[in-house]
Amino acid sequence: MHLTESDWEKKLTPEQYQILRRKGTERPFSGIYNNFFEDGEYVCAGCGERLFISKHKFSSSCGWPSFDNSIEGKIEEAPDYSHGMSRIEITCKNCGGHLGHAFNDGPTTTGLRYCVNSISLKFKQLEKK
Repeated sequence: MHLTESDWEKKLTPEQYQILRRKGTERPFSGIYNNFFEDGEYVCAGCGERLFISKHKFSSSCGWPSFDNSIEGKIEEAPDYSHGMSRIEITCKNCGGHLGHAFNDGPTTTGLRYCVNSISLKFKQLEKK
């Protein structure tokens, strides 16, 4: 998905634009999905691409939604040395929106912790059969 920055500013709320396009970070423990554990999937708030499923979400007590896996091929990772730190930035492969960071300190069997801003996500509940 290729939009101009002007188009993104019109499409997104100011908070979404700050996180997704300007690589911002929401305050810890402030996001709607931090303590949210319904069955469903999480999509990119910018483009709607499926990114995570609820069975991979866990409580990490870090202040942001955490996942131990992503939907294959939907997340891009890149080194991030901003703010004097060495981290791995995660972005939506479809639109390039900033999601958060990945760490190798997860408590589950994958050892991963995708630390994601709630503002960069939208939740879609699974349809009951």
